[in-house]
Amino acid sequence: MTPYFFGFGSLVNTATHTYDQTQPASLPGWRRTWIQTHAHHLAFLSAVPCPQTEIEGLVAAVPNANWVALDLRETGYDRLDISEQINHSIENKPEVSLYSVRQNVDMQGTRKPILLSYLDVVVQGYFQVFGADGVERFFETTAAWDHPIIDDRNAPRYPRHQTLSSQEVELTNHYVTAKELTLIE
Repeated sequence: MTPYFFGFGSLVNTATHTYDQTQPASLPGWRRTWIQTHAHHLAFLSAVPCPQTEIEGLVAAVPNANWVALDLRETGYDRLDISEQINHSIENKPEVSLYSVRQNVDMQGTRKPILLSYLDVVVQGYFQVFGADGVERFFETTAAWDHPIIDDRNAPRYPRHQTLSSQEVELTNHYVTAKELTLIE
């Protein structure tokens, strides 16, 4: 049986990958968080257990169970089996994995920045799949917003950056302002 992955960040944006057979899903008992590790100079999203939270995302098929390309994209993450926890409508209950950083997390000292181009990609994906309410839920179910955000929109540094509509830009800007996030250049 074909396995699936659960994307909860940039993998929700189907323009950033070629995996198909995608559909919305939810994962109770987890939340997203911005993390930093010794291995990276930027903050990025991970998922961590949290009994009070449920996160939305996408499940997508991994053809021929060939995890090589996805494991390479998600370097630094551990692939965890969440088959018994996730809610989706795929028949025959396939294996579903989640990428989560469990080791080498460095939350001490100065907060490493988030790329705005990365956040834009995530917001675009959530808007396209779940609408404006889904974007709001993304911001509500994500922790550690105390990282500064590098405004790299005019010269994107995120390798899978996308062109956003004016509505998608406005959505990201709205939440950056509403959450009083720190933008740096």
